[in-house]
Amino acid sequence: MKTETKGTKSAVRPKELIQSKTKLLAEMAVAIALGTVLSFIKFSIWAQGGSITAGSMVPLFWFSFRRGAKLGITAGVIYGIVQFFVGPFFVHPVQLLLDYPIAFGALGLAGLFRTHELMGVTVGIVGRFLAHFVSGVIFFATYAPDVYLGVNIGANAYAYSALYNGTYLFPELIISLVLMVVLIRRAIIDLYK
Repeated sequence: MKTETKGTKSAVRPKELIQSKTKLLAEMAVAIALGTVLSFIKFSIWAQGGSITAGSMVPLFWFSFRRGAKLGITAGVIYGIVQFFVGPFFVHPVQLLLDYPIAFGALGLAGLFRTHELMGVTVGIVGRFLAHFVSGVIFFATYAPDVYLGVNIGANAYAYSALYNGTYLFPELIISLVLMVVLIRRAIIDLYK
C-alpha cells in the first residue's frame, strides 16, 4: 500500500485502502464459505450437536494465521452465526452465544501463534472446547447419565460435558493438525502472506 507524505503526516490513498479492505473481506468470506462447505462432509455423533467434519475449521485457522487473532476471531464469530443458521440448536440465549459465536470465535485465537501453527490450532480448538464445555455444564446437565461411554460418571455434569464434547473435538483436533501439517509442508500456509 502506497502512502503520500505531506509534511510529517502520511496518508493512505483512498482507492488502495478500499482495494485492501475488499481483498480482506473477500478472503474472510472465502474462509467462512469453505469452512461451511466442509462442515457438510461430516460424521454425526450426537443428535444434540457435535460431529466430526472434513477439516471444517482449517480454513478459519489459515485465515487467522494470515490476518491475526483479531480478524480471525471476527471470522470465527461470523462462521459460528452461519453454523447456527445451517443447523440451529437453541435452548437459551446464553447457550446460543456459547455454542456458536463464542465457541467458533475462539478458533481465531490461533492467530496469536502465527509462527507456531500447530500450537495455534490446538489453542483454537481448546478454546472452542471450553465454550462448549461451559454450555454443557450449565444448560445440558440434566442429560448427564450415571454411565456414559462405559465410564461411571455418576450423573456428573462436568464429566458428561467433557466426555460429550471431547468425543468429537478430539478427532477434529487430530484432523485439523494433520491437514495443517500438509499445508505447512507444501508451503500453502505461507501462500500470499
